[in-house]
This record gives sequence, structure tokens and C-alpha cells, in this order.
Amino acid sequence: MDDLNIRKSGRAGRITFTRPKALNALSHNMALAIHRTLDGWRDDGDVALVIIDAEGERAFCAGGDIAAVYRAGLAGNHALGQRFFADEYRMNAAIADYPKPIVAFMNGFVMGGGVGVGGHASHRIVGDTTQIAMPESGIGLIPDVGGTWLLSRAPGRIGEYLALTGARMGAGDAIHAGFADTYIPEEQWPDLIARLEATGDVALIEGGDAPSAPLRTLDLSPFAKDTVADIIDALEEDGNAQVLKVLAGNSPLSMAAGLAMVRAARDDTRMQDSLAREYRFTHRATQETDFLEGVRAQIIDKDRKPRWMADASPDHVAALLASLGPHELTLEETA
Repeated sequence: MDDLNIRKSGRAGRITFTRPKALNALSHNMALAIHRTLDGWRDDGDVALVIIDAEGERAFCAGGDIAAVYRAGLAGNHALGQRFFADEYRMNAAIADYPKPIVAFMNGFVMGGGVGVGGHASHRIVGDTTQIAMPESGIGLIPDVGGTWLLSRAPGRIGEYLALTGARMGAGDAIHAGFADTYIPEEQWPDLIARLEATGDVALIEGGDAPSAPLRTLDLSPFAKDTVADIIDALEEDGNAQVLKVLAGNSPLSMAAGLAMVRAARDDTRMQDSLAREYRFTHRATQETDFLEGVRAQIIDKDRKPRWMADASPDHVAALLASLGPHELTLEETA
């Protein structure tokens, strides 16, 4: 397909995002193609490892292509978005469970759906242009694609901070927070990819000293508070105007749900459990949340003035995260 270059080269299966003008945004068809390709290579003796990278300097993948989900939801078609999220999450789980090494070269913007591809690979490489974030609270969604799982495993209160603010991480912070494994200067990536293709040997991946990680020393104690309101009160006490301004612009419901979900994910034993919880929210997102308004303001009209209206009460958060019964996300069980 035009948006992905899928091929075999030497010992490697290669998947390359090829829509740089769209910041390699992940469409429904792309998610299906990645999943289908991985299934095809699972028992292919010619493929020793999989390499995922991207064309263009600006982005590995800046998120999901959700304009179609917006248009369908606005017209009362909620099934299209539900299918998109379910198929995307199944692809995320396939990456996390894959029996062969998957090496992701994550340059530029790696956000939302891009984290769902690169963040669950077995070998996650970052460079000097890398900017990783889960900015869903700004569009009325929650950190999904297994994002709550990754956030829940970040040290201290980094998970809560990133979920609520959508702050971007450079290479050092991404490694510290557990979203990446290895820093390698990007000018060395082509040579490493060529050697991986030739040998199929991930032992060739040797990282350098990662850049500094400001998150290591940031005081995130306010994000240990019980509720978003308590967190805001603590930030006001500290006089943290910069973070307060960010939170004031985000969906109150998304922040409340994201906070609850990151904390719930700390008790999960498998990423798939976190994905299933995320799907409960996204299955309902076009009907019962701020999602359509957030997409309108940030992506469609781009006026950056969302009018958040959704109920952010604990009862509504609980209802959004309640079982979907027969519509619960089902995932393939792999050995």
C-alpha cells in the first residue's frame, strides 16, 4: 500500500511508514496491514527480525489518523471508530507479543498511535530528534494503544504527569520513563539497519550515552494527589503556572479518566489488560466523551478553543470504564 513500504531485505522484514507529509499518521488500513504482515512473517524462516522505521525527518508516526472517525461519529456512525480502535489495539498487542525481535527506529514525533507501534517493540531506538508524547487529554481522549501500561511503569509519578499534560520526551527522558531502550545518533541508523538486514542479529545494537533526562529531577509530587482537582491545588500552592496552563486547556474528563487508568494499570500483569480497559473508553468515546469536540478544535477547525462539556465526575469515569459485556476487546492469545 502507498502509506507503507513492506518488504523483505536480507534477514529482515521491513515496515516503513511512507506518508511523511501527514507525519506518517496511522490509518485504519495501515494498522490492519502491519498486523497482517507480522502474522505472515511469524513463521517465515527467512525473517529473523523485523525493522520498523519511517520516511521523512519530522516523524516516525505522529498519531492515529482519526479524521474519518470524527466524521463518522458526527454523523452518528459510532461503529467505524470502534472498529478502528479495536483493530489498532490488536495490532499493538501483536507487536508486544511477537516471538521475533522487532526493532523500531523512532525519529521525530512519536505520539499516540506511533507509541502504539514503536513503544511495544522489543528494541526501541531513539535519537536526537525524537519527541515522544501521549497528548490525548488535549483532544478529549485518553492515553491508549497500550499507553496506560507504559505510563504506569514509569518511575515515580512520571506516568500521571505525562498522562495529564501530554508533555514531550526527548531521547533521555524516553529511556528513563521506559518508552525507549537505546540512544543511537541518527546518522548511524542507516549503517546499523544495513548490518541488521545482513545478519539478523540484534546483538549488534549498541547504544551510546543518552542525552540528559530532565524528568529525573523534576518535582512531580503534586501528581501523587488523589484527584485532578487535588493535583491542581498542589500545583497552585507550588506556583507552577506553566503546568497549570496546560491542564486548564485539556479535557477535564480525559484527565480524570487518564489518571484513573494509569493507576489501575499498575495492577495489570499484561499489557493486554490495559488495552482492554482503554478500549472501554474509546468504544464509547464518540458518544459519551469530549472526543469529537477535541478533534474538532485541534485537528479539524484548528481553532485550539475546545468547549469541554462532558461530565468529569467519578461516577461518569467509572461508567466509561465499566465492562462492555459482549463488546469487550478480544485479543489473540499467542504462545
